[in-house]
Amino acid sequence: MKHAFLLLTCLLFSLTTLSAQQNGGTVRGNIYDKDSGEPIIYGNVILQGTSMGANTDLDGFFSITNVPEGEYTLVATYLGYDSTSVQVQVKKGGIVYESLLMSPSGVELQTVNVSGRREQARSEVKVSQLRVTPKQIRSLPSTGGEADIAQYLPVLPGIIVSGDQGGQLYIRGGSPVQNKILLDGMTIYNPFHSIGLFSVFETEAVRSVDVLTGGFNAEHGGRISAVVDIKTREGNKKRMSGLVSGSPFMTKALIEGPIKKLDEDGGGSTSFILTGKHSYLNESSKIFYNYAVDTTFFSFAAQDTSLSDVGDIGLPYTFTDLYGKLSFVSDNGSKLNLFGFNFTDRFDFVGLAKLDWQTVGGGANFSLIPSNSNVVLNGTLAVTDYKIRLEEADGNPRESGVNSFNANLNFTYFGNKNRFDYGFDFTGFNTDFSFRNFVGVGFEQRDFTTEIAGYFKYKQEIGNLIIEPGIRLQYYASQSDMSVEPRFGMKYNITDYLRIKFAGGLYSQNLISTVNDLDVVNFFIGFLAGPQEQFFKPGSNEPVDHRLQKSVHAIGGVEIDLSDNLTVNVEPYLKRFTQLININRNKLSDFDPDFVTETGDAYGIDFSARYEGPNTYLWATYSLGRVVRDDGEQEYPTIFDRRHNINLLGVYAFGKNKSWEASLRWNMGSGFPFTQTQGFYEQNDFGNLIFTDILTGNFDLGTILTEEINGGRLPYYHRLDASVKRTFEFTKYTKLEVTASITNVYNRENIFYVDRVTNSRVNQLPILPSLGIQFSF
Repeated sequence: MKHAFLLLTCLLFSLTTLSAQQNGGTVRGNIYDKDSGEPIIYGNVILQGTSMGANTDLDGFFSITNVPEGEYTLVATYLGYDSTSVQVQVKKGGIVYESLLMSPSGVELQTVNVSGRREQARSEVKVSQLRVTPKQIRSLPSTGGEADIAQYLPVLPGIIVSGDQGGQLYIRGGSPVQNKILLDGMTIYNPFHSIGLFSVFETEAVRSVDVLTGGFNAEHGGRISAVVDIKTREGNKKRMSGLVSGSPFMTKALIEGPIKKLDEDGGGSTSFILTGKHSYLNESSKIFYNYAVDTTFFSFAAQDTSLSDVGDIGLPYTFTDLYGKLSFVSDNGSKLNLFGFNFTDRFDFVGLAKLDWQTVGGGANFSLIPSNSNVVLNGTLAVTDYKIRLEEADGNPRESGVNSFNANLNFTYFGNKNRFDYGFDFTGFNTDFSFRNFVGVGFEQRDFTTEIAGYFKYKQEIGNLIIEPGIRLQYYASQSDMSVEPRFGMKYNITDYLRIKFAGGLYSQNLISTVNDLDVVNFFIGFLAGPQEQFFKPGSNEPVDHRLQKSVHAIGGVEIDLSDNLTVNVEPYLKRFTQLININRNKLSDFDPDFVTETGDAYGIDFSARYEGPNTYLWATYSLGRVVRDDGEQEYPTIFDRRHNINLLGVYAFGKNKSWEASLRWNMGSGFPFTQTQGFYEQNDFGNLIFTDILTGNFDLGTILTEEINGGRLPYYHRLDASVKRTFEFTKYTKLEVTASITNVYNRENIFYVDRVTNSRVNQLPILPSLGIQFSF
């Protein structure tokens, strides 16, 4: 705690020094869409006749500092909207706040994202960070005609999904537990449903998705690979609105509106948004996709179970997601959001396996804009409860639960060509885990631990150079260990169209997943705290120096604007995992250690190109990477080591008022590694020697694997998805969207895995046509 006190003292001293440099006044405010009250993101704000200006953030907030005393015209512009202006009187040391409303104009809105993204690229470091919008998610040809972030994330460079069922997200060499998934500032432990094609997040309620694939700065911690930060929007501040939709996969609904309307002169408002979706694939698949059923069986099929025994269960996946949010926005832009959710998932392979999990939680986040200070505050207070249970035919159920709370408080100081961020995080979680392995040896852990962190980050523009040093102090109470984690980012604008960048740092985490990186299918996603007992370095009897998982990131990059509409990005990267901790799944007795350690490397290079025109959106990526682990005995590739991965996405709008939209997505990836089979043996434990006939008895077959882990490779994967959407507009706010989509257009038989005993090949999902309808009002 002495370190935290020292950090706080340094932060307050630095902030006082920065505040003393403020000689002029400050002009700040928020800009909203006049029709809905939605914030204008990356809008341009300038004091007319000067070079002083700023861009709005995700909340539509802007701040212009060190403004000399006098009267000015504040002008806000944004492509696709009519500009607006207001007179402001600035006094020395004073702060002026303005809330502005902008009206959509007849200019094509397609160019809005281009302009905002280009301006952000020049003024922000943003290494290995991609921002995904709901518009981009909806443009992807989606399975079942239902747009979802789970289907869009694998389009991004460096992101791999292992399969359609039980598939997990691997980001630049990191396993799922090493990725932090945030929803409105709180941690979501299991964000994807068992079918693998859908997340718990509702696309229509999402404002933005920031994907940080590595090299993230000091504001994020507690994970050693990546961060996915999802923020939902407030409800409509001007009128009641909503939508309902249906497809062969699910139905969903959204309702939103004002409790207190945002008035024409800006000011405060109160609004709500409520969403829900429910799948019925377990029933509809028997009608529409009965031919797809046999792709799922061997995940859990016992050796004495025949295809006829399970052939009528369909695709037995079902889930329900509910999310609600109440938003209060004050006259000066401060806001408070209260939110709650309930996510459930279930599948039942009759006689084989049954899984249930549920996540419930809620909390609040806020932004506070003081009227007499250049420091803006925001924070989150949230609680979540995650429980999962898997029952298999072997009669040994697995159970896991995580009950957690997190609180964070962040401060941002806006200076002249600089910005200072600092804050504190406090996280606590209970873990309750029980597991019995293949030889009947059990493992249980019930634990409570806390993590306390403090960080600061400083951004400074020096001509064409932007530097962003930071540091995070992360204290793990259960380990009595303070992790000091320096971070750094920089960008240099060589020209207006050419930029180079770099980011890196040290990272740590204490959370461990029950998922084994050697498993092909991972339906059971459980968690436990890092071990407190002593264990050893990989392949030796030498005790470890610490009991945390740690990594080092180093990422470079080049951004090139080849034209106003075409941008190319190249990023080489290295992630070195200096210590990884896993459950000892091969524990043979109570005397064997509960945990084992590994090291690893993930390195490669990602290429991406984006084109945005009035009617056309094109996105292309190529990733070359290698992911290896070292257990002290041998170095081996992980099961998600996809060396080559290509994604091509094209969207074209046409027809009167662009009422038609066609999109194609093609993905090709090299085969995943697997450990090859060397032979078979009869599984006789000789537990009853009197009645066991070892000469003529029939026993279950066991497999003998080669000593080389993941020495084989599956065939290449490739798939084409397509969709066509027709929009019928009845009034300004009422429309009907009809989407026809085909997943796996040419019915490619992509291998999932091969059952070793029966030699039966299991493929991923076959061709799936669908028709979806959505009515918005």
